[in-house]
Parts: sequence; C-alpha cells; structure tokens
Amino acid sequence: MAASEYATIYIVRHGETDWNVKNIVQGQSDSVLNEKGKKQAKSVSEKFKDATFDVIFSSDLSRAKQTAEIINMEHKLVVNTTKLLREKFLGKYEGGSRKIYEEENKAILEKLEKLTEEENRKFKISDEVESDEEVLVRFITILREIAVTYPGKTILVVTHNGMMRALLIHLGWASYDDLPWEGIENGAHIKLESNGVEFIIKEAEGINKINKK
Repeated sequence: MAASEYATIYIVRHGETDWNVKNIVQGQSDSVLNEKGKKQAKSVSEKFKDATFDVIFSSDLSRAKQTAEIINMEHKLVVNTTKLLREKFLGKYEGGSRKIYEEENKAILEKLEKLTEEENRKFKISDEVESDEEVLVRFITILREIAVTYPGKTILVVTHNGMMRALLIHLGWASYDDLPWEGIENGAHIKLESNGVEFIIKEAEGINKINKK
C-alpha cells in the first residue's frame, strides 16, 4: 500500500491536573489542567508548531479538551470531541486516593504480576470497571475510522494515560511488566502511521519503560 494511503496520527496525553499531583483516581471523572498542566500543553504546542495538522480529535473530558485547545492555538482548527477517547472507566474508585485503592486491592493487584498478557487485557478489578480489552475496542475503533477517513493526512488525537498504555501494549511496543501505570508522562506523545489495518509506531516520547532483570 502506498505511503499516501497511511494517515499520520499523533496521540498526546493531556497536561497535569491537581488530581494527578494528589494521586487521586481520575478515570472518566472530570478535572481541569493546573498551571503546570497548561505549561505542559504549551510545550507540546511549541513542539508541534511546524506540524501541519489537518484534523484534531480530543476526549471530551476537560483536561484533554483544554490540552487540545492550547495546542490548537498554533493551528486554528476545530477540536472534535468524543467520548470514545475518554480515560478508562474506574467506577467507584474515581475521585478516591490511588494509595487507598492499591491498599484495598493489594492481594488482587499482586496476582496481576503472574497473569499472562491476555489475562491482563481481560482483567477487571470489579464488574463496573473497564478492562483494557474494552478500552482498546473503543480506542482502536476511532483510530481506524480516523485512518480510513483521512488517508495521507496528519491528525492530532488528545487522550489519556490508560488509553495510550493499553494501545502500546496491544501493539507490542511494551508489556505490562515494563510499562507501569505511571510510565506515561503528562504531555507524552505517540506518533503512528495507519491505514486502518496496520498501526506502525514511529515515535514514543515521554514514555518510560522499566528494565526488569
């Protein structure tokens, strides 16, 4: 397939929020960028100022939409928001302390380390919480739609940590063992090329894998 039939997609994590700083579980609960988060979004905007984006998509959650709008100041496009790009739904844990969440579920979380990649993808800490597999269904769906609709174009997608982590593991760039939840920085980005079938990672910046010996 010709290179012109591939869309170039930049996937960016939103800037920092106070919930990030306080280690509060966000999920699909809404929160806004703090001052550092706004500066991070401006840094991403500066990094991409010479990029020729044709379309911008964003999660409809405020922290992602704000990030997209700040980046868009250099590009003057419409920011298209969608629920498909929202963070992983974490149910009753949203709005609570991540430390408490980890303490309450310590035994279960320890078992995760012994699961296969497939078991990890299907894992749900409770029925109401999304699995990575469920997250991927909606994320891959919209990425395929974007790639097929905009071949040869360059698209910005602003989303969340859990979405990006699930995608990187799904595409084989990382594993559950070497990409912890906190491994993706605010403002990190993935650059990939896709024709709606293939997804080829070209860059992954601000994403920190760990080496386990």
